Amino acid sequence: MKIAAIQMRSISGHIEKNKLKGLKYVYDAIRKGADIVVLPELWSTGYNLSKQTFLKHQKSTETIVQECRQIAKEFGVVLVVPFIDKKEEDLFIAVAVIEKSGEILQVYHKSFLWNKENLKFKHGANHFEPIQTSIGKVGLLICYDMEFPEPSRILTLRGAELIIIPSFFSFESEKRWDIQLPARAIDNTVFVLGVNAVGEGSCGKSKLINPKGALVHECSRLSEEILLCDIDLNDIHVIRKKIPYLNDLDPSLYPHIM
Repeated sequence: MKIAAIQMRSISGHIEKNKLKGLKYVYDAIRKGADIVVLPELWSTGYNLSKQTFLKHQKSTETIVQECRQIAKEFGVVLVVPFIDKKEEDLFIAVAVIEKSGEILQVYHKSFLWNKENLKFKHGANHFEPIQTSIGKVGLLICYDMEFPEPSRILTLRGAELIIIPSFFSFESEKRWDIQLPARAIDNTVFVLGVNAVGEGSCGKSKLINPKGALVHECSRLSEEILLCDIDLNDIHVIRKKIPYLNDLDPSLYPHIM
């Protein structure tokens, strides 16, 4: 399976320009054979906006998701597309998983909000349920969600093979990004894909980590790039025979999952 992560620089508030750039990268990844393509957190809006501005652009981000459904169906590719969701008067940082058929399999709302995000968005419902896609069982987190070990563990115990984390991780948090992504992979013996932005103070370095916690590929800190890698999900079973964390886990720690 070939996976692609789009590391891009968004212009805050310029929805159309961000959309055109992001979709150009998506098409490039598809031409290069990607089976699944992932965009970074808040890619279509930019990150440093007021609540009023996010609210203004919310409908436009939903429209982009609908465009991505057509792309997924036309080219037979799974797309993971962050957007802004709205329920009644509440805004959520969200991600849609779109199947090759164009069907939206799941919309995930960010559960843990960082700092001033709490003033703009509502917390998601801590619903950590992996999605069965045509390319494997995928778990979704968004940025700060990754910094807590429990969501990744719950996704793994429920069958996730690849945990995808669209993000806007800052230079100030770069060391945590470098430590926590491999930690989530090795603790759970799963593949982890962190998809970060560049610009607006974000540190880039989108990366793919294998189930041994080893770095497969990493983008630069400053450049827009497409991370494109082949992975074999069967590697998970091989590695778990050598590193039996999940077999040795006490099921009483997770009574409602194990």
